[in-house]
Amino acid sequence: MSRIVAIVGRPNVGKSTLFNRLIGERKAIVDDLSGVTRDRHYGECEWNGETFNVIDTGGYVSDSKDIFETAIRDQVKIAIEESSILLFMVDVQTDVTDLDVQFASILRRSKKPVIVVVNKVDTHEKINDAAVFYTFGFEHLYTVSSASGSGTGDLLDKIVELLPQDLGSEFQNEALENLPKIAVVGRPNVGKSSFVNALLGFNRNIVTDIAGTTRDSIHTRYNAFDKDLILIDTAGIRKKSKVEENIEFYSVMRSIKAIEDCNVCILMLDANQGIESQDMNLLQLAHRQGRGIVVLVNKWDIYEKETNTSRDYEKHVKERTAPFTDYPILFISALNKQRIYQALETALGVYDNLSNKVKTSKLNEVMLPIVQATPPPGVKGKTISIKFIQQLPSKSVCFAFFCNLPQYISESYGRFLENQIRQHFNFKGVPIKIFFRKK
Repeated sequence: MSRIVAIVGRPNVGKSTLFNRLIGERKAIVDDLSGVTRDRHYGECEWNGETFNVIDTGGYVSDSKDIFETAIRDQVKIAIEESSILLFMVDVQTDVTDLDVQFASILRRSKKPVIVVVNKVDTHEKINDAAVFYTFGFEHLYTVSSASGSGTGDLLDKIVELLPQDLGSEFQNEALENLPKIAVVGRPNVGKSSFVNALLGFNRNIVTDIAGTTRDSIHTRYNAFDKDLILIDTAGIRKKSKVEENIEFYSVMRSIKAIEDCNVCILMLDANQGIESQDMNLLQLAHRQGRGIVVLVNKWDIYEKETNTSRDYEKHVKERTAPFTDYPILFISALNKQRIYQALETALGVYDNLSNKVKTSKLNEVMLPIVQATPPPGVKGKTISIKFIQQLPSKSVCFAFFCNLPQYISESYGRFLENQIRQHFNFKGVPIKIFFRKK
């Protein structure tokens, strides 16, 4: 099951403020995404060792005057379908409104846990006023002040308590659980469905639908040419709704769940549109979760090309995604089946790179001379000395550098060490985390 928490409610009750409060310092997801407001409305929250994704539905409803019936109903239905927990946000200062009652009646029919979050409660008198919202009939009600953060700790405790724990329940068969899972994500109409259909279309009997998978993404077993894997396709977004806002919203929700489920994330771009804000957001999300990354530029057959076009295009894409640039980019045409099998081979190569382990002796033999030749800059007259390096036994690729003053090592030096590791060892397409620990 997914671990997605959706914040729903009428406009101007403080959903975005609570969203920003929950994701805290994780601003990297939204830093470079100016211009398209709705692209910024999902992020990752960590509380007491548990991580989950938070969706703010507020940004997807542009005009509050037109949402009384259809648009808001569609938004809530999508949130109910895709999320694990619903935070129903209301404003203590305005009491219960007609729109609140409409929200409550829809949420009441869902089987998802609903937490009523009464916002703008910053005095004891307002705590008493919040009791009126128990009339909605939901079991869980919490009072918070999104602006100051008051009450959010108790709310997060309850969210963590209600989160589903069994992330692998969609793959009960152990053999299927051990297969590589490759998700194809991207904006609507970039060719995700065409790519998957092109891979599967030559012989339908190699396809077996896996029972128990969720409605949001299609899990298909691909077993041909000595390749056995699970393809997670997020296509078919437009079938869910005719409303443009909801298409984008549904796309984001499904892509997040697909990234959660996969080992390797194939980010599909439209050659004529290039890399845009939502593409950046999905790539950063996959990077943060330690998923392997492959970028496919589709519709290359109809893109106007000159000498070195592909080289210049790749350079532009990697400039946008810097500092993470060590991932493969392939130029394909799903329609003409150009390089689609090479794309699959590349994704499986990245999957293998995820499990690469560097022997500690080899790692120190290669990296310690580099560290000694280019040591971290001293701080306050103190010399920082790195003595030992080790790859950590974790699911994602992590390296620990043991030193005397880890707190003084800059983020830029960490990126330098990551680049050196990439130059000497094959981790193409794999996010690397660097930790500094006291010796």
